[in-house]
Amino acid sequence: MTEAQALLERSLVPIVDEVARLRPGGAHIIDVHTHLGLDEDGMTLDPAGLIEMLDQVDAQQAVVFPLHDPERSPAYRLPNDRVLDWAASSDGRLIPFCRLDPAEQPVAEAERCLGLGARGIKLHPRAQAFGLAGQVEPIFALAEEARVPILIHAGRGLPDTFAAELVEVANKHPGAGLIMAHVGVADQAVMGDGLRDHPRAVFDSSWLSTIDMLSLFTRVPAERIAFGSDPPYGRTLTGLFLLLRTAACLGLSPEVQRHMLGGAAQRLIADEELLPASTPPAPQRLLVDARLIRLHTGLMLVFGSVVGGTPALEMLELARRICLDSDPGPAGAAFARILPLLDTAKQILILEPEFPRRALLPIVVAMAIAATEVPQQPALS
Repeated sequence: MTEAQALLERSLVPIVDEVARLRPGGAHIIDVHTHLGLDEDGMTLDPAGLIEMLDQVDAQQAVVFPLHDPERSPAYRLPNDRVLDWAASSDGRLIPFCRLDPAEQPVAEAERCLGLGARGIKLHPRAQAFGLAGQVEPIFALAEEARVPILIHAGRGLPDTFAAELVEVANKHPGAGLIMAHVGVADQAVMGDGLRDHPRAVFDSSWLSTIDMLSLFTRVPAERIAFGSDPPYGRTLTGLFLLLRTAACLGLSPEVQRHMLGGAAQRLIADEELLPASTPPAPQRLLVDARLIRLHTGLMLVFGSVVGGTPALEMLELARRICLDSDPGPAGAAFARILPLLDTAKQILILEPEFPRRALLPIVVAMAIAATEVPQQPALS
């Protein structure tokens, strides 16, 4: 472990402790969005690494599927077999989904994998570069017949037509469970409104912006959101922290939190009904602290600099100075928790300038604290 990695792990100890405090009693946690294997972008994760992430937060299970594997042709057969084998050797902790490419015998591959123990299907229209119209209806028809869920990438890099096409095909096949990844940032409005009455459609929480998550809660019932964290691109700890902080900010009940953390995934996989949908819990107008929203905005600029590969230290220093306010008012307690995270991010950028993205995790956690420190008033029914 490098010095920078050791600094990062030490900075996360209070976050692990807070997750344990926020977690509702009796929760069976299932991370519904995780990958295994090798991606052609160089990212990789093996079962031992994923189990370690789960163990860090006492999560019981994870849904697993292949990355964008260089050996995916034909039909994702080899990566799917690897995932099925890894899941079979996991004592039930890993729940396998098969990944399909609509251009390469998707129905035949899905039938093969479901026969071997797969419990659902993963589609990634950005990575595989396919549209939904005329491509995925046979897959949805099969999922409906087999009563298994489909998890579909609903994040960045999708065409304007994606959300409307997804709403159309999903509503044609209401018996197919649907998990829309990344809080549906591809188009929360179209998917949230268009699938409001779908009995088996949920959004997963695997995204780095708590503001986007709060926005989803203004439009979608909490009972239609499922925990996910997107390893190896995310971490189970970080994703769980963001969702639990948001739930606490909104005052969600332990029962609803347990449903989000694992109950929704369990029910979809077991072909059981979800909890009845309630009113979306977040108000349309959020309460904010001026100093904290200023800090959050500054950290978004830092995040963009790191992701974009431009120098981030100057912007990070501006964010740090906000936390040093001599008259912080109600934001003082949050600033005291955030400042060590920003100090860690700064040291990572200095120690490992060739790997700036390693500084993202403490920045994302700091943004989550800033966005959720102010309790929100319940939304009006």
